Amino acid sequence: MTAAGVQSSPSGAVPAPAAAWPAVAWLRLAWLYAISRRIPAALGLLAALGCLLWAALYWRWNIAGGPAAQHFFSLAIETGAAAIIAVTTYGPFGEPERATGRWLPWLRLAAALALTAAAFGALAAGATGGTLPGGTLALLRDLAGLTGTGLLAAAVLGGAFGWAGPMAYLLITETALSGNPATPWVWPARPRTTSARRCARPPCSPPGSWPSRSSAPATPAAGKRNPAAAAPLLRRTACRARPPAAPGPPHQAGQARAAP
Repeated sequence: MTAAGVQSSPSGAVPAPAAAWPAVAWLRLAWLYAISRRIPAALGLLAALGCLLWAALYWRWNIAGGPAAQHFFSLAIETGAAAIIAVTTYGPFGEPERATGRWLPWLRLAAALALTAAAFGALAAGATGGTLPGGTLALLRDLAGLTGTGLLAAAVLGGAFGWAGPMAYLLITETALSGNPATPWVWPARPRTTSARRCARPPCSPPGSWPSRSSAPATPAAGKRNPAAAAPLLRRTACRARPPAAPGPPHQAGQARAAP
C-alpha cells in the first residue's frame, strides 16, 4: 500500500488555522522542557523552603553564638533554593539534545530566570514571619549570588552536581562570618550598611568618639546652642590642614644670615 496517488486532502477535511500552530508548538516545547528538568517539583520545593523560612522567623529559631550562628538558618535556606535551581539544569538526554536543540540555551536561560524569580518571591513571602537579617535587598543579593555559583558549578561539573557550588560557598561564608572578614568576595558576610558607615566616618575621629543621636535633645531651647550638634563641626575644623607659617620680617631674616 502506497500513497502515490494522494495529492490533496479529502473533501471533508478542515485545515487547521496556521496562526495557532507556532504558539501551540512553543507551549508544548516549554512544557516538555519543564517536565524533563523537573521544574514543577522544583517549584514545590521552593514553596516549601519559603514556608520553612517563615516558620524559622516566626518562632525565632536561632543558635547561640556570633554572626555565623545568627545567619545560619537564612543562609542555609537560601543555599537550598540556589541548589535546587542549579540541579534543574541537568537533562536526561545529554549530547543528542545539545546537538539538535537550537532553542536549548534560550530555554535554559528562561528557566533559570523564572526559577530565581519564583525563589525570591517564595523567600520574600516567608520573610514576613519575622525580621530577616539584612532585609529584602540582602536576600536578593545572596540568592542571586548563590544561584550564580550553582550555575557555574553546573557548567563545570555537570547539572547533576550543580548543588556543590552553593554548598561549598555556604561553608566559606560561615567560616568568614566567624572571622569578620574584610574581603568583598564573601558578600553574605558583609552587612548592607558597612560601606555607607565607612564613607560617613569623619577622617580624623575614631569610631568611639562619634556623638550619639540619643544624647542630644530633639528640640533644644530657643536661643541656646546644642553642643552635641556643634561637635562634628568643631572636629572637622580641627582636622583641616593648617596654613603654612608666614615668613618673619626682613630685618630678622638678615640677622639670621649674618649670625656665625
